[in-house]
Amino acid sequence: MTTDTATDVFEEHRPLLMGVAYRMLGRVADAEDVVQDAWLRWSRADRAEVREPRAYLVRITTRLAIDRLRQVRTRGEAYVGPWLPEPYLTEFGDVAPDAADRAVLADSVSLALLVVLESLSPLERAVFVLREAFGYPYAEIAALLDRGEAAVRQLAGRARRHVEERRPRYDVDPGRRRELTERFLAAAADGDLDGLMSVLAPDVRLVGDSGGKAKAPLRILHTADKVGRFLVAVAQQTTAALSYRFLEANGGPALLVLSDGKPESLVQVDVADGRVATVYVVRNPDKLRHLADR
Repeated sequence: MTTDTATDVFEEHRPLLMGVAYRMLGRVADAEDVVQDAWLRWSRADRAEVREPRAYLVRITTRLAIDRLRQVRTRGEAYVGPWLPEPYLTEFGDVAPDAADRAVLADSVSLALLVVLESLSPLERAVFVLREAFGYPYAEIAALLDRGEAAVRQLAGRARRHVEERRPRYDVDPGRRRELTERFLAAAADGDLDGLMSVLAPDVRLVGDSGGKAKAPLRILHTADKVGRFLVAVAQQTTAALSYRFLEANGGPALLVLSDGKPESLVQVDVADGRVATVYVVRNPDKLRHLADR
C-alpha cells in the first residue's frame, strides 16, 4: 500500500473514527487528538500485514480513546458547575446510508445520552458505543478490545441497563423539535415570560455549562417558573449586539449565539410530550472555540 493510498484509506474512515472518538470522550478537541494519533500509528504501521483497515483503525481509535478518557476524567474532577459535552456538528457523511441509520446515530450523539455515558467505565462506554451506535457484533468488539466475547456481553448488558435507568425519554420527531425550539428561542430572546410558559414543561430543567469561565447557573435549574424567570432576566440584562445562527449539533437543531461575531453560547432543547423538557446552554468558551467559523 503506497503512502497516497494509505492516506486515502484513512480519510475514507475518518468520519467513522471521529464519531467513535467523540462518543467515547464527549470532547471535540480530545476526539480530534485521538484521531490524529490514530493516523500517526497507521502511517507507521506495516500495512502489508493489515487485512481489514477499517477494523484496524477502529481498534486503534477505541484503545486510544479509552486511554484518553481515563486521563480527562482525572482532569475533570474539579470542573466548576454542571458539565455538558462539547457541541458536535452532526456530519455523518457516508457513515449513515439511510434515514433509519441517521436517526440511530443522531440519538447516540445526543447531549442527554452523552451525559449519561459519562458515568460508565471506559470499557463499558467503549462497548456501548461500538454496539449501540455502530452495530458491531459482540465477537468483533471482543477482538477490538482483546476481551472474551462473554465478558463483552456482560459489559454491554451492564452498560445498557445503566443507560436505560438514567436516560430521559424525549420526542424524536425532528420537525416538532425544530418548531418548539424556534418558539422557545423567540420567547427567550424577547423576554416573553408568557411565551416561555406556553412551551416549557412544568418540570423543565435548565443545564448551563460555563466551566467557571462565563456567566451561567452553577446548579441545574428546575421547574418552568424558575427557568422562565431566569431566561427573562437574562434577556433584560443583555446589552451586547448579538447575532444568531441555526445549525445542527448533536443530532438536533441548535442556536449558536454570537457576540461581535464570536461564539458566546450554544442553546439546544430536548422535547417531551410537546413541551420543552430540558434546556442546554453551553457557555464555556473553550467548548465553543471550534464553532467560530461555522
